[in-house]
Amino acid sequence: MNVKFTEISAAADYIGPGAVEVPLYQSEIVDLVRRRGVFGQRIKQVPATGHPSRYFEETAIPVAAASSAFVNPRSIVAPTVQPTRIENSVPLKALVSQINYNLFDIELGKQQSQFAYLQAKDLADTVDGLLRTHDLALWNGTDTSLSSPTTTQYYGVAGQIAAGGNTTTITTSQSIVDGLKSAIALMLANTNFGVRPTAIYANPVLLDLIDREMKAEFNVVLNTKAIEGGLTVKMLSTQAGDIPLIPEWTLAYTGTPGSGSAVLPAYIVTEDLIEYHWLGDVNPRIFQLGMPGTLASQYVAVKFGAPVVKGASYAHYQVLVDR
Repeated sequence: MNVKFTEISAAADYIGPGAVEVPLYQSEIVDLVRRRGVFGQRIKQVPATGHPSRYFEETAIPVAAASSAFVNPRSIVAPTVQPTRIENSVPLKALVSQINYNLFDIELGKQQSQFAYLQAKDLADTVDGLLRTHDLALWNGTDTSLSSPTTTQYYGVAGQIAAGGNTTTITTSQSIVDGLKSAIALMLANTNFGVRPTAIYANPVLLDLIDREMKAEFNVVLNTKAIEGGLTVKMLSTQAGDIPLIPEWTLAYTGTPGSGSAVLPAYIVTEDLIEYHWLGDVNPRIFQLGMPGTLASQYVAVKFGAPVVKGASYAHYQVLVDR
């Protein structure tokens, strides 16, 4: 039998007279890893009605044409009218993540007592990782239809708004601020729907370009305001009042700003009309599985639900900024 011994000098930082220094670590792990996005914490969370989750949308009130609504007061003939309503639905999707704890490693960690909190942290991080995937897919999910799902991902809010048809492009020679304000004015001028946008979401890089434009052209610094969710954001004065400019890192852009070929999207939204339909619980749930022969503890995080953009064709706007 070949017996191998390892010298302590291989693990020690220093060995000398009266001193043997071995590696020790701080008990806290530096952790600034990006987790949640803003959008998923601000939209409505509502229980699903089933699978798919269904709702009705009224697209027109009962209004008679002027030619038939105005009649001779001595010979009244009332026109027949009816409201226009449509049925809509959103299919639910499933997100899942699993983490396994090896029994040997868990007991070794307890005996060393250096990272005693690590098991709880890793489980919490597993939930945060699931929610990070959820937040990214809220905007960017690859499905393309609510009625006939094409992928297992969400139908992203960005895709639903773009499919609604309200989209405009601000070219490199046009003002970003003027383009956003014009889009909001068009939304308010809609004669069929009483639209009231509540926020503009964009990547922080685009919001920085807006700041620079305001300073360069008007020597103005946008005012800030604390909004729901504990955020302090810049405000843009529009025909709908002061609209918060909310930085959203999950909204990616293409190209290099300043090259002339970069495209940076912004989304003008009516947040009350964007909902997440959940099943079981609004938060991810943790299930501990039975212990297998490997004696590993297994935990599974699961979340059921899907986002839906109500009024996608009139209550929201996609603005693509070329820079």
